[in-house]
Amino acid sequence: MAVKQLRLDRTALSSLPSECRPAIDPADLRTGMVHLGVGAFHRAHQAVFTEAAIAASGGDWGTVGVAPSSRSVVDALAAQDNLFSVVTLGGADGERARVVAALTGTAHAASDPAAVTALIADPAVRIISLTVTEKAYRPGAALLRLLLTGLAARAAADAGPITLLSCDNLPANGRALRAALIGELATTEQSSLAEWFEQQVSCPSSMVDRIVPASTVATLSSARRILGTADLAAVAAEPFRQWVIEDDFAAGRPDWAAAGATFTSDVTDWEHLKLRGLNGVHSALAYLGALAGRETIAEALDLPGMRSLLRSYVSGEVAASLAPPDGVSVVDYGDTVLERFANPQLGHRTWQVAMDGSQKLPQRVVSVVDADGVEPQLGTLILAAWAQFALGRSDDGGELPLDDPRAAEIRADPTTAALFGPGGILPLADPAHLVAVQRWRDELASHGAAEVVRRCL
Repeated sequence: MAVKQLRLDRTALSSLPSECRPAIDPADLRTGMVHLGVGAFHRAHQAVFTEAAIAASGGDWGTVGVAPSSRSVVDALAAQDNLFSVVTLGGADGERARVVAALTGTAHAASDPAAVTALIADPAVRIISLTVTEKAYRPGAALLRLLLTGLAARAAADAGPITLLSCDNLPANGRALRAALIGELATTEQSSLAEWFEQQVSCPSSMVDRIVPASTVATLSSARRILGTADLAAVAAEPFRQWVIEDDFAAGRPDWAAAGATFTSDVTDWEHLKLRGLNGVHSALAYLGALAGRETIAEALDLPGMRSLLRSYVSGEVAASLAPPDGVSVVDYGDTVLERFANPQLGHRTWQVAMDGSQKLPQRVVSVVDADGVEPQLGTLILAAWAQFALGRSDDGGELPLDDPRAAEIRADPTTAALFGPGGILPLADPAHLVAVQRWRDELASHGAAEVVRRCL
């Protein structure tokens, strides 16, 4: 009687359905990269691109995944020979799962920083990529100190040039990382390391895009059902994925273009398009949907008039606020965004997307409202919806959580003047825009978000 495989590892690969097996043999992988922040997004995004690049063009680009603090993910991966699956939610083929072989090992920075230092100093390692948090870029952050310790060891070992590739959702993330490290170097008085850094280290920017919901019991159950074996490191993701990368690498790179990535000399136009045409639309759905009592983003998009409203916003105000990348239609991009957000399997909660509005809306919406050549109508509606959301009640009286680092200031004085006037939480350049926001707030208070959206048909 055959013994059923209890958990994913290399011995289980031959028993998987053929369409679920890795694109490459994990035994053939050799380490060429280290990734800091081996969470769900990295595994569903960069690891997928890297595996496909190796499958297409070869190269020693296996990745060691480093967890900065929590070790639950690296422990799960280590128990599975560094294998994991991506469960794709929705799309023409329905729910499916495939095992990805891109990792050659794991490390835990908090308990063994020396191992991470040794990896960065290894001549075989030519790229250090990152998906961490904005806090990791702040002066004195532990991750910056870890990177500088590793780079100092690399310089001392004369291990050659290296690329630091930020994949974080920050504008000009490569420049932000370089500036943060140079700032840390200035406090160490290591002039020789600073000189080596300038000559040997490149920090390209990149723009990443794929919706990756948090892994749940349902994710693990889907992986088990499709694979026929348990995968405790499974992640879920939408079918869409995009990666735009500044082509500035100090010591080579995988053939990510063969995997669908776009290389460019400047990612700025792509960042503006995503921030305003995708993230701004996400915020609109979150605030208007939450006010209207809709639990998920997909449900918010189903409000009568919502698709028409958002199409008008993207084709009019967003398009007028930016110069799109060559060959890209802002209108077509917006339609793709709406198609993605309509996927009910993603389960994105409106209140979750609504978090940290004071930090996100300047880049997502205020940048549109304040842009030259824009006559804002719907952008001011989105800001008004945020202001009404911050009052803490939906139109049916339900409680709305204000999860925001400036929540106390917002709740202390939620008037339009305090929120959007000079010195406010989200100051607007033109006083006329405050008048428009207040008008929309009055409409939302009088008629409710669902009716306001419907009237925009």
